[in-house]
Amino acid sequence: MEIKELIKSRVSLAPMAGITDYVLRSLVRQYSQNCLLTTEMISTEFLAQTLNGRNGTEILERDDDHSPIAYQISGHKPHLIRLAASTLSDRADIIDINMGCPVKKVVNGHDGCALMRKPNLAADLVKAAKDGTDKPVSVKFRLGYTTEELNFVEFGEKMQNAGAEFITIHARTRAQMYSGKANWKLVKQLKESVDIPVFVNGDIVSVETAVEALEESGADGVAIGRGALGDPTLISRIEHYLKNKEIISPPTLKDRVKMLQYHLDEEIKLRTKQAGIKFMRKFYPYYLSGFQHAKQLRTELITEEDYDKIITILNKII
Repeated sequence: MEIKELIKSRVSLAPMAGITDYVLRSLVRQYSQNCLLTTEMISTEFLAQTLNGRNGTEILERDDDHSPIAYQISGHKPHLIRLAASTLSDRADIIDINMGCPVKKVVNGHDGCALMRKPNLAADLVKAAKDGTDKPVSVKFRLGYTTEELNFVEFGEKMQNAGAEFITIHARTRAQMYSGKANWKLVKQLKESVDIPVFVNGDIVSVETAVEALEESGADGVAIGRGALGDPTLISRIEHYLKNKEIISPPTLKDRVKMLQYHLDEEIKLRTKQAGIKFMRKFYPYYLSGFQHAKQLRTELITEEDYDKIITILNKII
């Protein structure tokens, strides 16, 4: 019952390294009071070092209104997974273990999607997390490592048997990375094989694609990743449709520019002016698209380091 209450909105913000930081989570929460937020992936090795005095704890920051929130951890050593789960229990509503990150650096370190080739170890990690916390434990993984290794059904069953109470599945293989199209239909096989809630993830960028993904997968909910970039209202609009069967129009260009400026200002508060400006460059293509001269303006913004000039460029757009 606890996990069902935490995911009752049926929509979550998917974890994205270097993206779903404190500021973006806070921005999404302004529009959605009930969605499940998820932190950036937190390395258990890194977390163990922060406990010994290393800087970098801003990745752990949250506000009181951020609940429900999952803290996602990454690693392959059971004792560090247990330590991380224990350390984060006071902050987290859910401890989520990353078993789906496809990035080479992560996989080569035996973390992320590499664990789909080591299901016994993956199960041990779930058990270790359960030993370290009384909060629900969830897992996020993919369809498999390659198209020849689609072991997501067996893998999901094993995670459930180890004690996982919630699954998010990105409907691609590790080999696909983020290319091609997410195969939502395959997720139905997993949903029919486990008794715990399943959220589907991948290519959900609108209310319409959220509905389509739910219909094809039979999943209990959707996890929104890149679709929330440049539109922090998307999660709330999907929630509204699922509850009321009514589509709310996406934000206008003027609205998006205002959100972008707010996002920029908050990142500057968190990181200092220059660091905040550099951090925001990755978001410009998402906020600023679909209008004349968009590409040219994005190019100007990406190379601009002066805050006042950035604001001047944004004001030209609206």
